[in-house]
Amino acid sequence: MVYAKLTSMDTPHDNPQHASDDGHPTAFRRSFAEEQDHGHEAQDHGQESPDAAEQDVRRQMRDISEVAAVEVIVTSAVHLMSAAAVKCGLGHEENAEQLKDLDEARKLIIALAGFVTAAAPEIGSQHAGPLRDGLRSLQLAFREASIIPDPPGQGPGEKYTGPVN
Repeated sequence: MVYAKLTSMDTPHDNPQHASDDGHPTAFRRSFAEEQDHGHEAQDHGQESPDAAEQDVRRQMRDISEVAAVEVIVTSAVHLMSAAAVKCGLGHEENAEQLKDLDEARKLIIALAGFVTAAAPEIGSQHAGPLRDGLRSLQLAFREASIIPDPPGQGPGEKYTGPVN
């Protein structure tokens, strides 16, 4: 929701009704009062008003504040793992091989290795253990998918984890 709000903000380029006579956008921004009026118009057309959008953002922030840090860390790591797996060609889709991009996978695995290594003391072994196992599996899958495998200790993330066999 926040991303949608930020990316939908009016800019002169995206706001053609405020273009100059020659068709080029002018540096015009709506005032707060105009935003309020626009919000009521948007509400009439089935769109969310600024007040409703602000309330939704506040609700989401409140929801985030209720989530334990461990859960945020583990969820973030799982997202990195999932992205790395797809980039290693491990997706379940029919076009998994087409989605393979080992350069991107390397970046994701390195980021994951640094993230898991840094977070492990804070989240405890009960959470860090499965993340380390998943990371190790990705490192091995990367090595297997590589045409020319990296030497032991020089694969993605091995700077943080040590050599993976």
